[in-house]
Amino acid sequence: MSLRKINIIGCGYIGKKIAHGIPGKAGELRCFINTESSKEKLESSGVLAYQFDLDKQGLALSQEQVQCFSDSRIAYLVAPPRKGLVDTRMSHFINVLESLELPPESLLLISTTGVYGDCKGEWIDESHELNPQAERAIRRVSAEEQLRAYAEKYTVPFTVFRVPGIYAADKLPVKRISSGEPVVRAEDSGFTNRIHADDLAAFCIEALVSDVASGFYNCCDGHPSTMNDYFMKVADALGIERPAEISLQKAKAELSSGMLSYLAESKRISNKKLLDRFKTQLKYPDLQAGLKSVGKKNK
Repeated sequence: MSLRKINIIGCGYIGKKIAHGIPGKAGELRCFINTESSKEKLESSGVLAYQFDLDKQGLALSQEQVQCFSDSRIAYLVAPPRKGLVDTRMSHFINVLESLELPPESLLLISTTGVYGDCKGEWIDESHELNPQAERAIRRVSAEEQLRAYAEKYTVPFTVFRVPGIYAADKLPVKRISSGEPVVRAEDSGFTNRIHADDLAAFCIEALVSDVASGFYNCCDGHPSTMNDYFMKVADALGIERPAEISLQKAKAELSSGMLSYLAESKRISNKKLLDRFKTQLKYPDLQAGLKSVGKKNK
């Protein structure tokens, strides 16, 4: 029996965790990345990698490389372009899939919970109406819709993980907290959601190596808190001084537009569907669990 083909499109921080976490006997793994340096790093760790360019028609791949996608399980982890309302990178990728004699065996996409927009702090699930407000979220909706249309056209099972903020011991806002930049005080701070990087990778691996129910899933730990709470707990775990607190009104004049766009949206996201339909168990079910190892390293 031949090995199942697994392709990771865009092998960055999460992609590398997936690549190194897939069991050796699970399949024949290939990663597609944008830079030569990333290609060399992956190959030095024993992962077969190809360099490609999603901003070009045909992805700058040979026909032989394109055929790797045929009858394979694909994880698409590439962020959309920085401008525009359409994810043209997904468009180019779908065009390549359209050229295959055999479609992929399954598709996995990492999207964002930003597609829901501001929900005024309410609890929401996957049935909630999409209301993207930031351009980056609009592009994510574009990616979701393109992938679903292709999957339904060719009857390909697909999984879309809507992911909030990602954190890990090596992925914390250390510089921001240490810089002395203030944070919005607790009473003015809306709800945010998150997932530990290792847990996200574990759910992605299950979607790639097992048969899971097609659809959209909120991939989060199910324990939202405020941005204020996040920064304060990270500071405490790292043993550094807590940042100063300011009102939301003052923040609008002092904080970056990027940070303000996150503060403008408040929602609490249910992960019930995810936990009901996947076998993977959360290793870090809340922020406190996720920061325990950080605290130990800094003692």
